[in-house]
Amino acid sequence: MFSEYLQTLDWAEVTRQIYAKTDADVRRALSKPRCDVEDFMALISPAAAPYLETMARLSRRYTEERFGRVVSMFIPLYLTNSCTNSCVYCGFHVANKMKRTILTEEEMVGEYRAIKQLAPFENLLLVTGENPAKAGVPYIARALDLAKPYFSNLKIEVMPLSAEEYAELRRHGMNGVICFQETYCRENYNLYHPRGMKANFEWRVNAFDRMGQAGVHSIGMGVLIGLEREWRTDITMMAHHLRYLQKHYWRTRYSVNFPRMRPSENGGFRPNCVMTDRELAQVTFAMRIFDHDVDISYSTREPADLRDHMATLGVTTMSAESKTEPGGYHAYPQALEQFHVSDDRTATEVARALRAMGREPVWKDWDAVFDRPQICN
Repeated sequence: MFSEYLQTLDWAEVTRQIYAKTDADVRRALSKPRCDVEDFMALISPAAAPYLETMARLSRRYTEERFGRVVSMFIPLYLTNSCTNSCVYCGFHVANKMKRTILTEEEMVGEYRAIKQLAPFENLLLVTGENPAKAGVPYIARALDLAKPYFSNLKIEVMPLSAEEYAELRRHGMNGVICFQETYCRENYNLYHPRGMKANFEWRVNAFDRMGQAGVHSIGMGVLIGLEREWRTDITMMAHHLRYLQKHYWRTRYSVNFPRMRPSENGGFRPNCVMTDRELAQVTFAMRIFDHDVDISYSTREPADLRDHMATLGVTTMSAESKTEPGGYHAYPQALEQFHVSDDRTATEVARALRAMGREPVWKDWDAVFDRPQICN
């Protein structure tokens, strides 16, 4: 399990190594066709800041070699805001005085139909709060069953599950799982997650192993930028995690995200750091140079102009017209959201802007015919 590997990495020492990287280390990393984690640390270090344009050119080249000029579009649907966790930064905090919503089957179908009216989305991400007693695996399985007639690619972002539960949801049409570790800093993890299921660091960090064991096709990873002062260390730990997963579950496709904290209803929490746009660009380029094949995703947390520009330089997956409240597309458009979005354009407007930048938005990853057995004469 990755938690055992993580114990071999000392947070303070990794931080020291990042800030000790030199100009020579950066130039060496940029000259290599394939980078290791040491090279990645050099590319996200302050020493790499003067090389941003060089990194951007490399990132664009590697992205176009692997992905062409397409950007895969998806949309999230929040099924619930019912949660038993006490995450100090989240609008769904169990103590927040708010109406808790769990969509009924009829409301789910209404949301699916409303989404299909926005744009030809085929990639749907189903999101829940962490309340297994009220919205557990049977509830998620039913949501998947009801979504299958409307969408060809279904992913979930829910509480960490067992390998058997992930395998069960695969049988209901789930193709991928997204899970943000939030932070890899074990020492401070419970400061941000003091109570609830999410307080169990090992259970969460090892969820990715359980996804791999269950044969999940696509696994999405991320850390929440703003929790830890040293975001570079957190992202380095994620790079270690990515390499570990690729080694152990090599049939799986991986994606990464670097969500920067946005305002939420839990407005009393102040981020411990603020990542600038240049720093976000730097870590995006570094990740693409580090791994040519990984999907890099930007959500509507980020501003429109930044998302458009980065789609030409390394980003390969984007959400559009996102609502971060349950039932936000049809049933409950005024419900309390988990966090505020920054890019509030319609999906059509996002697609138009991407085309203007020379990118081609795609709404699905495959045609159904590709999944059918081929008959050879």
